[in-house]
Amino acid sequence: MQITRECKVVQTPRVMQMNGIFDVPPSQRSAEQWTVDLALPDAWNVGLIVGPSGSGKTTVARELFGESIAESWQWPHDKSLLDGFPQGMSIKEIVELLSSVGFSSPPSWVRPFHVLSNGEQFRVNMARTLAEMKDLAVVDEFTSVVDRTVAQIGSAAIAKTVRRRNQKFIAVACHYDIAEWLEPDWIYEPHTNRLTAGRLLRRPKIELTVQRVHSSAWQLFRKHHYLNTDLNTASVCFCAFYNGIPVAFIAWLHLLHKVKNMKRIHRVVTLPDYQGVGIGAALQTYTSSMVKALGFRPRITSSHPAVINALARSRDWRMEQSPQRNSGGGRFKTASIGATFSTKRLVGAFEYVGPALDKTEAQHVWNGV
Repeated sequence: MQITRECKVVQTPRVMQMNGIFDVPPSQRSAEQWTVDLALPDAWNVGLIVGPSGSGKTTVARELFGESIAESWQWPHDKSLLDGFPQGMSIKEIVELLSSVGFSSPPSWVRPFHVLSNGEQFRVNMARTLAEMKDLAVVDEFTSVVDRTVAQIGSAAIAKTVRRRNQKFIAVACHYDIAEWLEPDWIYEPHTNRLTAGRLLRRPKIELTVQRVHSSAWQLFRKHHYLNTDLNTASVCFCAFYNGIPVAFIAWLHLLHKVKNMKRIHRVVTLPDYQGVGIGAALQTYTSSMVKALGFRPRITSSHPAVINALARSRDWRMEQSPQRNSGGGRFKTASIGATFSTKRLVGAFEYVGPALDKTEAQHVWNGV
């Protein structure tokens, strides 16, 4: 396929002066042409059109997928961002989609779109795009308005969501650093007319360092917690660090319960820029294996749908209480320290049954050695 774009050149005095300075022959028209051989595989979910500025990415995308290019969405100015999603979507579907693209913060869900940060707006726009364009969604200038960490982590979360929903998504971008995080089924570079088929790239491993921290570290994370932002002073706290930056927090409490030797997760938060790739789940699992190695039974209760669904799918966790509205009394109330219960939300309880950490390592991390 040949794609040609041309426009008229008006020979104004400034244009003629430029022609003279640079010895450019006068022309009545300016044209560019691309040869496109894009034979896509039969089955795919994620594609990437990538190249430097001016290489023809947008032109090729609009020529081939014009009707499927996502434009700017209109968001309610004085209502929650939740009200911007299609009317036919249930709140459960909206929440699941927001969480899956890495925006798992109920306190932020109730805010209008325009007050969100660039990174949050990026995730919300992507969720809206996948909700509105179920057959094929093409996003131009993908990740151009966010920093590279948000771009990479967000790309991984979005690609995972697209594949889970069995949709088709094409990112059009000038940054190559997102390619291995997207793990695209194909990559097309317009400036070389090269199509690379197959998932040849693999997402880089996210190496985390877990350290015991002072409870004051909670100040960095507290506003992102979806319920009570208080922290029990008896908590034993840990942070997960990625490239030396604290990205997730977890706090443990001893469980006052008729069953001996039980500890529960009191608070767990992943910062918004790092949500959607399993960092919080990894921190839960690692510290739970540490608690188990120290001779305790690790437990967690949660009302967050994404957390409940993830724990229910995991072989490392056994459901002790299926999601149900808490009565405000009985066994689970007396078992909790500083917990806040509501009769309006579904609460599930799980116990960690996965492998224990090496006891020596567990003792060192727990004691902050």
